[in-house]
Amino acid sequence: MAAYYSPFAVFCSLFFALVSLLHGVLAYDPSPLQDFCIADFSSSVNMNGFPCKKSSTVTVNDFLFTDNILRRRPPTTDIGTTVTGVTVNNFPALNTQGISLERIDYDGYGINPPHFHPRGSEVITVLYGRIYAGFVTAAPENRLFAKVLKTGDTMIFPYAQIHFQINLGRRRAAAFSALSSQLPGVIRVADTMFGSQPSVLTDLLARSFRIRKNEVQRLQSSFSNITR
Repeated sequence: MAAYYSPFAVFCSLFFALVSLLHGVLAYDPSPLQDFCIADFSSSVNMNGFPCKKSSTVTVNDFLFTDNILRRRPPTTDIGTTVTGVTVNNFPALNTQGISLERIDYDGYGINPPHFHPRGSEVITVLYGRIYAGFVTAAPENRLFAKVLKTGDTMIFPYAQIHFQINLGRRRAAAFSALSSQLPGVIRVADTMFGSQPSVLTDLLARSFRIRKNEVQRLQSSFSNITR
């Protein structure tokens, strides 16, 4: 009989391994020069990153994130997924630590469309469901690496590579990921090219994607009102 792994057990068994891997090997943020640096968003200092909260005012609560990331967030977009991120923006203790987290909830056949993180690598673990996931390497090879992942499977998306996921079933699915940056950023390929403000030149997009100008205009209209 096939073994059963609860989502919580999968999360607990893999979380610390993912954190150690990303922070120790794949971190792209600058290394910290002090024990900790709780981000101080009230500071007027303009810098690459965030200034530190005065250490004498730091308490244990600064190192806690209590908005349960294991809780399912029903997808609210037309693509059928919701991504819940834990970055320095909502967990200031991640400042200078070179890591962030995500939970991805998928409705039946929901997708996480092609995108990349300009400042980090990503390790994803399926909590439950069957997810087709993969990434495409840079030109000129444009090589696809893709696989159907089941509960407990883990896959890495290398630094700044375009990657994607789709839930292959009618039932809900979920995944948990760790990224090698406190603020990895996300650039969705289609949203960026067809939903930019102001719009990219129609002729350029038509020739780049080898489609007609009226098709470009239709896509631009569709993406201009998209719910992200």
